[in-house]
Amino acid sequence: MNEDTNIGISHLIKKELDSDDKILKPDFNQKTGREFLAFYLQSKFKQILAYDSKLPQPIFKEVKYDFIQKFSKRLIHNPEKRIMIGITGESASGKSTICNKIKEVIKQFEMPVSIINTDNYFNDISSLIAQFGSFDALRDNGYDVDSPNSFQLDVLKNDLDKISKGEDIRSPQYLPNGTGVSVPNSIPVLSRKIVVVEGMASMYGNNSDIFDIKIYVETDNELREKWFMNRACTERNQDLDNAKKHWKYISIAGEKYVKPYRTDADIIINGASNLNYFAQILEYIYTITNNFES
Repeated sequence: MNEDTNIGISHLIKKELDSDDKILKPDFNQKTGREFLAFYLQSKFKQILAYDSKLPQPIFKEVKYDFIQKFSKRLIHNPEKRIMIGITGESASGKSTICNKIKEVIKQFEMPVSIINTDNYFNDISSLIAQFGSFDALRDNGYDVDSPNSFQLDVLKNDLDKISKGEDIRSPQYLPNGTGVSVPNSIPVLSRKIVVVEGMASMYGNNSDIFDIKIYVETDNELREKWFMNRACTERNQDLDNAKKHWKYISIAGEKYVKPYRTDADIIINGASNLNYFAQILEYIYTITNNFES
């Protein structure tokens, strides 16, 4: 992504901030105020899509034709519910990297957003790892790591139901130290206005029904393999043969368990997009929703 792209988004943000013709903030407690907000956001989102579509490497690969209309109705008729955003995609597609960038923007602008990582909802498999000796040995003996059966989907659904209604939760925490231990009720998660739920398990079962926005992160397999191998060998110190073996497993598992949710996604994002450009889109969205005249 070239420098002109960043300049373009920066120009839109500056134009919004410098405008002398600001809109009087609607009363969102009134239906008419929410209807105005929905119309306003529709027009701005279409502006973003039009700008993005002209770039050499757009972020938005596909947007479902009725998404904007459905989301607008949701804002108008059910304002009390938290805005639930689910982000899924195959392993090494860039989901976590994108969510880390979201966290940076949240911190910078103090946005009312909470993030849940569904990897923390893996089953406790500590007894199985103790039995087989290691996670890799367990996988090699047929344990289907990425299967929906390998996650605490009932706990996840219960937590999502609660947080969507305004209740704070404590999610489990899956320890990334090779022991397979899951600690229940471990991570405090506040029920902020926007809740982002990230991970391959976010759409498993009937959990996808709770989301107002369903996002699928897609990256071509060659780049995914490159990212996965680099992470496995450099960051996690796995030997090359085992990393190749695990890549083969997640490729098959992703095709089987995760990719079917692509068709249900409202938005398909290019996981290889420039992250600074992605951050500026988030900044622009923040700006247009917080730049009314009081």
